[in-house]
Amino acid sequence: MATAANKQIKSVPKTSPKQDADTEADEAAPPPNKKGGLLKILLLLTLLLGGAGGGAWYFFGSQHAEPEGKAAGAKSANAKHASTKPPVFVPLDAFTVNLQDEGASSQYLQVGLVLKVNDSSFVDAVKLHMPEIRNRVLLLLSGKRASQISTSEGKNTLSAELMREIVQPLSASVPATGLDSVLFTSFVIQ
Repeated sequence: MATAANKQIKSVPKTSPKQDADTEADEAAPPPNKKGGLLKILLLLTLLLGGAGGGAWYFFGSQHAEPEGKAAGAKSANAKHASTKPPVFVPLDAFTVNLQDEGASSQYLQVGLVLKVNDSSFVDAVKLHMPEIRNRVLLLLSGKRASQISTSEGKNTLSAELMREIVQPLSASVPATGLDSVLFTSFVIQ
């Protein structure tokens, strides 16, 4: 019988007490906590999105903020663009004038103008001073030569000169910043 008992003992693997404690701990321990890893990922994503949102707010918000040291002229230029009111367009009747002679034949100019204004009070002032404005525009146009106003640069220069002439009689009643631009709707030289 001793041989049978020895055989049984030999068939049982020998384990140390330390290995027995490890296997019992593995069997008794709950599976690893997956919620903790998921929580870390969600927290990291929240921080990342919050940082991206804050960066976007800073970038887009800083474009609209004005530095304190800017001149008043720059502030009024930015005020034009920041205005939420849509522009108002004031059409003027067509102008037909004889141009200054350049050669054997005389030429004339027929032009349509529209004023782009930022303020309705400016529209009222334009209507009130319309005879004086038309006179100033006619005198300016009739003093030009066809060669001066036939190019793009000539038209841009003419537009700037028209703005000065139109604003001059209105300067006592409304600010000059009310007129945004003078636009050509037709331009014919013959």
